[in-house]
Amino acid sequence: MSNRLRQTWDLETIFPGGSSSNEFDAFLKKLAADVDTLAAQIGSLNPPTSVEQTEAFDPVFENVQSASARFRQAGAFVSCLSAQDQNDQKAGQLSARVGSIRARWQSVVATFDSVLQNTENAVWEAWMARDAVAPISFNLSESRSQARDKMMPELESLALSLSVDGYQGWSSFYNTIVRHVRVKFEENGETRLLSAAQAANKLGSSDPKQREEMGRNWEQAWTDVEDYCADTLNHLAGFRLSLYEKRGWDNVLREPLEINRMSDQTLSTMWQVITNNKSVFVEYLNRKAQLLGTEKLGWHDVDAPIGESESKIQYDDAADLIVEQFRSFSPRMADFAQRAFDNHWIEAEDRAGKRPGGFCTALPLTKQTRIFMTYSGTASNVSTLAHELGHGYHQHVMDELPTFSQRYAMNVAETASTFAEMIVADSLVKKAATEEERIVLLEDKIQRSVAFFMNIHARFLFETRFYEKRRSGLLTPQDLSELMVEAQEEAFCGALDDYHPHFWASKLHFYNTGVPFYNFPYTFGYLFSAGIYAQAQREGQSFADKYDALLLDTGRMTVEELASKHLGVDLTKPDFWQAAVDMSVADVRSFLDMTASKVG
Repeated sequence: MSNRLRQTWDLETIFPGGSSSNEFDAFLKKLAADVDTLAAQIGSLNPPTSVEQTEAFDPVFENVQSASARFRQAGAFVSCLSAQDQNDQKAGQLSARVGSIRARWQSVVATFDSVLQNTENAVWEAWMARDAVAPISFNLSESRSQARDKMMPELESLALSLSVDGYQGWSSFYNTIVRHVRVKFEENGETRLLSAAQAANKLGSSDPKQREEMGRNWEQAWTDVEDYCADTLNHLAGFRLSLYEKRGWDNVLREPLEINRMSDQTLSTMWQVITNNKSVFVEYLNRKAQLLGTEKLGWHDVDAPIGESESKIQYDDAADLIVEQFRSFSPRMADFAQRAFDNHWIEAEDRAGKRPGGFCTALPLTKQTRIFMTYSGTASNVSTLAHELGHGYHQHVMDELPTFSQRYAMNVAETASTFAEMIVADSLVKKAATEEERIVLLEDKIQRSVAFFMNIHARFLFETRFYEKRRSGLLTPQDLSELMVEAQEEAFCGALDDYHPHFWASKLHFYNTGVPFYNFPYTFGYLFSAGIYAQAQREGQSFADKYDALLLDTGRMTVEELASKHLGVDLTKPDFWQAAVDMSVADVRSFLDMTASKVG
């Protein structure tokens, strides 16, 4: 790799000293003290009875938003520390410290929301119409509406407090389980024990024997800890269901739909359109099986490469490619990406000790982002880098908005990142030096469609059915595995030769407490971005301003309102979703045509 661009990020400009930063220590002490001050301030407030009285809340709104932004800054910093060095125990202590302060903060927010909740409607409408409040009126109205559907503030505060060692505790225990998982791996006549992260990287090996061996050993490793995982998942879900019951909620999708600001009708329509179009993706899976020399694909063959792109892409060249392709769409997007590269906002170095995966995190106080990944020169790495820069640009566009209006949901977050990824992925396919390389890159692109339309669908089906059964009591590991295979068979239309029974144990997303049903927002973001990308292709650079305007509204509208205003479409109807799926179908048709001669 060339070294014109630095491949390690700069955290010193955020808080100098890393996990031993005195400045960050002082920052957290001040934040904790301010939370206590806000608790006293908000605890003494009564709902306003006239529009004149609402003016006294203006500084409260400012203080609440200030604290919220500082929590985001603190959370981003500790996540960067933990990711860059998994052996940094001080970073883990800092994360726990931030979590403890945040639990107190959530109780304060619950009290704050109760004041909004108990304001009379006439006063509320006049309050939200005030010039000083109108920019955050959507977010305040959303908080008020959600508070009205929950328990009394003191009970919500109690639940939040108990969740630290209950609900959140079970999620943390899952991390402990995973840390001790070891997977056998034979290489050069030597048996090694790999961590879960190391083993996961080998599941997509180009060597079919290695995939088969690793898939078998991977399944066994999770079978060995299935009792611990089943207990964890059962109790985490039990806590969630009990909380929902106390709130009077009978639909487990209510919270994730609220978090993602979308309706059940939109979700149902999206999945129905995908289901109606799965036959062509079954054709793709069958063709891939032929190309790999097998009758049917196994679970771990789905993501296997059918060949290798001949060229490795140097990091500097990837940066140039991304900036160039972004500029073809939007100069502002390209300028942001260049700034991220030049100012050392990206941790891309391939070294030991880093956590797997990638992410982008926002630093609202300094109006910067930090991007984490491990770059090794593959086309997939380039797409990941573009993906994370798309997240960063999304935040960049919103930097000047009030903090409340910057709270966009996971589904639209994945829209911005996937849109950026599409710009670059398409360019890689078009720039392929040979027909063989073009097929490899196109197949890599189609794999993402299969992941969102089939793999993610399997997760959604499993989780929906798991929660229904969990209402009646605990499920055994065997129960969970049977549910998982049933969901996978349905989602993949029976196209695979074998499945992954313990996927429920191995997948972190099922144990996430921040976003229940950490699955369908990915598919929404993928398809929503495809629809936006299609419009961008039709309109060219003139669409760039419209795209920024759409991003600006992602934190202050429902997704249905967003699509209607900026795209002129109705997400509750199938037309938009079908047009978006058609783009992926076209890729599959091209792939089938290009590979027809290779299977006789």
